[in-house]
Amino acid sequence: MTSISGKPLVLVDGSSYLYRAFHALPPLTNAAGEATGAIYGVVNMLKRLLNDYRPDYMAVVFDAKGRTFRSDRYEQYKATRPPMPDELGVQIEPLHSIIEAMGLPLLCIPGVEADDVIGSLAREAEAGNMPVVVSTSDKDLAQIVSAHVTLVNTMSGRCLDVDGVAERFGVPPERMVDYLALVGDTVDNIPGVPGVGPKTAAKWLQAYGSMRAVIEHAGEIKGRIGEKLRAALADLPLSYELATIKCDVPLALAPRDLGIKPPDTERLRALYQHYEFKAWLAALDKDPDAETPIEAPSPAPDQRDQRDQSRAEEPRADEAGEYETILTDAQLDAWLDRLAAAELVGFDTETDDLNYARARLVGMSFAVQPGQAAYLPLAHDYPGAPPQLDFDLTLARLKPWLENPLKLKVGHHLKYDRNVLSNHGVTLAGIAHDTMLESYVLNSTQSRHDLDTLCERHLRHTNIHFDDVAGKGVKQLTFNQVALELAAPYAAEDADMTLRLHRHFWPRLKALAPLRALYQGIEMPLVPVLSRMESGGVLIDAVQLAAQSTELATRMAEVKRAAFEAAGQPFNIGSPKQIQEILYDKQGLPARRKTPKGQPSTAEDVLAELALDYPLPRLILDHRGLSKLKSTYTDKLPRQVNGRTGRVHTSYHQAVASTGRLSSSEPNLQNIPIRTAVGRRIRQAFIAPPGYAILAADYSQIELRIMAHLSGDAGLRAAFDEDKDIHRATAAEVFGVQTELVTGDQRRAAKAINFGLIYGMSAFGLARQLGIDRGAAQDYVN
Repeated sequence: MTSISGKPLVLVDGSSYLYRAFHALPPLTNAAGEATGAIYGVVNMLKRLLNDYRPDYMAVVFDAKGRTFRSDRYEQYKATRPPMPDELGVQIEPLHSIIEAMGLPLLCIPGVEADDVIGSLAREAEAGNMPVVVSTSDKDLAQIVSAHVTLVNTMSGRCLDVDGVAERFGVPPERMVDYLALVGDTVDNIPGVPGVGPKTAAKWLQAYGSMRAVIEHAGEIKGRIGEKLRAALADLPLSYELATIKCDVPLALAPRDLGIKPPDTERLRALYQHYEFKAWLAALDKDPDAETPIEAPSPAPDQRDQRDQSRAEEPRADEAGEYETILTDAQLDAWLDRLAAAELVGFDTETDDLNYARARLVGMSFAVQPGQAAYLPLAHDYPGAPPQLDFDLTLARLKPWLENPLKLKVGHHLKYDRNVLSNHGVTLAGIAHDTMLESYVLNSTQSRHDLDTLCERHLRHTNIHFDDVAGKGVKQLTFNQVALELAAPYAAEDADMTLRLHRHFWPRLKALAPLRALYQGIEMPLVPVLSRMESGGVLIDAVQLAAQSTELATRMAEVKRAAFEAAGQPFNIGSPKQIQEILYDKQGLPARRKTPKGQPSTAEDVLAELALDYPLPRLILDHRGLSKLKSTYTDKLPRQVNGRTGRVHTSYHQAVASTGRLSSSEPNLQNIPIRTAVGRRIRQAFIAPPGYAILAADYSQIELRIMAHLSGDAGLRAAFDEDKDIHRATAAEVFGVQTELVTGDQRRAAKAINFGLIYGMSAFGLARQLGIDRGAAQDYVN
């Protein structure tokens, strides 16, 4: 990097900081529910800059509200950009207040953008022989880099001087406007040349010298890309104008007017208290005159971290990728070399079934750099499908790389891919990162962690959807039937976007030491463990389940007859409409809740409340419960036995429950009832093969131990210190019996009391769960 003497003027692209902080951190709030994540992130980055550079002069520059000269020049400029999220907008004013209280000059100049203000200040400082450091992640500012102006990205640690710009973009700073005009910008709605990405733009500028020269030689450029260039010639001057940073904005302040002032500690204290930045508040109280260091400095990076930090910033997600379809031995040889040389590879499989136990491999995709990906088709068998490489031979050639733990891979939900490959005798190793889990660890309360949603949210990129290539509904094709010209871009994009998502998530995860430890120490090592559990499956006794189905049918018939007697007439016990008529019209039971159409509800929670006082709702619920056990377990489980393995294979989900617990589906093996004798009998149908036993292991009242620690309650602590059964002890106290005389049902009731009250269960909820009246439940609570 070019040597800079003296302390630099530090110019911060506040608008860039704002969005990066907002998307980098979980949705933090204070006790009042006010969003604080972006405030925290921006201020933390500012503190880091202050620590790193110790500047005397500094400015934090934000875009001002309202139109700019660019939108006046071109009505469609930024017209397609989505509006700022409300939860981000409300953080701007308090963020500005904190920055000002820190003593940092803050600038918002109407009519221009933050880039223009930064460019103007940088040029004026440069004219006065004042070194400049611009902190931003915006590549547009690369055009102002010079011998005295350097860019730094605090998120990635990447610095760009003159040589760095040429290395990163393939053109020097003075040609960056030409480059940006050719590439265009879908976020800002700068037209550019459709289909032209960074490499093509750099290649043209290296060949012809400038955009003007490219225009002059447009007739020489062959193929479809040449046609696109010629079609876009009329828009290129406008694209150039929109991409050019205005470096002569008249400003009231000169660079040497941007001195950092002493912090207003009382104002900072009030702001830190309000937004609950406790560590900063403690540091401020400890030494009011000291500049607070960043709250959570990153741990010393390991070798992989250093490699990540040394990489150039990736191209935008909306730029066209260079995707290849591998159909020949020569292409496969070349890609095997690229895979062997890559530090981290985005990896994905394509299959003919979403169920991993049934799925067969159709193809694989790889990404070695953002925008550089390939699809290897192996089993597309529709009529007219082009010849593909031999399945078995190709898989054998890839197996050493797939099974090498030193060849690092990143995928999205790699557990599925590992299971599919295991169906073909391949054990996937080198699982370094999983973007689904990165997203989940960073924000477990987020409702969706699928690839398409994450790309939309974090990369502002709309992926090709499966429906786009395979169709919808009953006519939807399996992937082996999808035409290669559609399948290849879809598959390669998945690997490419996964790699880009990882580069978005990983710096944020590294900066949060506790979450990084959770991710690397628990979530990622769990992937192969769960994969082995899923592939191994579980053995069931189908004969025993069939016998239970018969018994359940008999019991359901008995309950139905009792319900008819309680109703005074026969009715369809599975019909909400007839239940509604019997309960509310004929028996006159109180309507606890109405449906959206204004009818009395027959939902389960409503019937459970009525069942505390009336017999018929209880019988209806009993019938529903027995019917669910029969249809979900005793009838269905035998049908879910895999013909190849003879076992049932569930899916365990790491990224669903916000509490961090696993969930299970197809079939759900975590919700088999245990409170009733019928439910406990279903569990007996899960068996071990001859010579083996099933071992059940569980934490011992872990939540109550935490409660004992937090509350300091003497009774709880004594029970645990003396290794007592806490639920049995509670049951003895509640039911007034000696500990050794507590029954199993009484202990289960006490367990419901203990755990229910921790999580705020009301007397009504407890009554419903135990099937007792509310008065008795309230006594238990008391």
